[in-house]
Amino acid sequence: MEGLLVALSASELATALRTSRWLYASTNTAHVLGIALLVGAILPLDLRLVGLWRTVERESLVRVLVPLAAAGLALAVITGLLLFSVRALEYAAIPLFLVKLALIAIGAISAILLHLVYGFRLKTASRPCLSRAGALSMTCWLGALIAGRMVAFVGD
Repeated sequence: MEGLLVALSASELATALRTSRWLYASTNTAHVLGIALLVGAILPLDLRLVGLWRTVERESLVRVLVPLAAAGLALAVITGLLLFSVRALEYAAIPLFLVKLALIAIGAISAILLHLVYGFRLKTASRPCLSRAGALSMTCWLGALIAGRMVAFVGD
């Protein structure tokens, strides 16, 4: 694994990111935008799933917010991999970074499973099931956001 991380850090793209202020800054900005889209879309949906705003139709929120959250996740993952490549060995050695990755994986897998089972037809899901899904999702995404931000403070 260490060899793969060293190779990733030595790649031309990682070197370009390390040596170009504007390339790194724009990638970092795109990463923040992806996170903002993801959390900004998923949090209102999760709050609705746990029982807030019951007069707002869940299915309408799902149709609007899920694609936005998915686009944000895709952007955050792509740019996150690029940012990771700059200091792959160092980041991989930070336990909090690994917690962040685990929370992202759990959040993404649970969202995919919920979508595979119910799709846009959440009316067929029980309220407790949706409430648990929303609570898990909020925990994962907010936890990943906090862990990711804290990596900057514990990594050195």
